[in-house]
Amino acid sequence: MNRTYDNRTIYKETLHKKLSGVCGGIARYYNMERWLVRGLTLLALVVFPMATGIAYLVASILMPSRT
Repeated sequence: MNRTYDNRTIYKETLHKKLSGVCGGIARYYNMERWLVRGLTLLALVVFPMATGIAYLVASILMPSRT
C-alpha cells in the first residue's frame, strides 16, 4: 500500500499583504486569486461579523509567517 501525504504548510503572505497576510496565504495555499479570497472574507465579515472577525484574528495569530 502506497500512502502519500500532502505536507504543504499554510503561511501568512508577507509580500502581498494588506492587513496581516492571512487572505494572501490562504489564496496561495488553495491556488486562488488574492482579490477573490479578500472579497469572500469581506462578504463573510458583513454576513457573520463576529465569527469572521474572531476567525481572522485567530488565524493571524496562529499562522506562521513565511520568511
